[in-house]
Amino acid sequence: MMVTFYDFAKGVVSSVFKPLYKIEVIGAENFPKEGGVLLCTNHIHNFDPPVVGICTPRPVSFMAKEELFKVPVLGKAVGNLNAFPVKRGMSDREALRKGLSVLKEGKVLGLFPEGTRSKDGKLGKGLAGAGFFASRSDAYIVPCAIIGPYKAFRKLKVVFGQPIDMTELRESKKSADIVTEVIMSHINELIEKHQ
Repeated sequence: MMVTFYDFAKGVVSSVFKPLYKIEVIGAENFPKEGGVLLCTNHIHNFDPPVVGICTPRPVSFMAKEELFKVPVLGKAVGNLNAFPVKRGMSDREALRKGLSVLKEGKVLGLFPEGTRSKDGKLGKGLAGAGFFASRSDAYIVPCAIIGPYKAFRKLKVVFGQPIDMTELRESKKSADIVTEVIMSHINELIEKHQ
């Protein structure tokens, strides 16, 4: 079996981050083994994407700010790690189309619904993007909480919740904002339960 760049990078990052941050993964058994998954996570540090990537049982495609793709070497590496660019602060139709296509192909789309890192570590308000993807796809919606701090040899937890039952929200055609609020409340419950 051929080792992909993603697998290679995951192995390298795991070998550094898991012992450094004493990462404990909770609830990995909740993660669907197949089918499209929208993975929604709080955002407390620049290292969140690689940490979530090494802890998730399946490869994750993250939306990443388009500025990263313009940085020499880093841009190419980020692209090889299944990430795709999104223009921040505006409705980026191309990124929305790409995200839906990842889910329809039965893959995992990773999102930080807050859209940016939390300055104080507290969960902020989620943007409508998460609700958009949740409403427009049949994907599983998996909430995830990263519980810090990111300090060497202090425990960092990555907690996967059970997939959120979206039946009622999808059938009643709730707005993307309301669906995002529901997702954020599930992330908040994980944080409160495991802090």
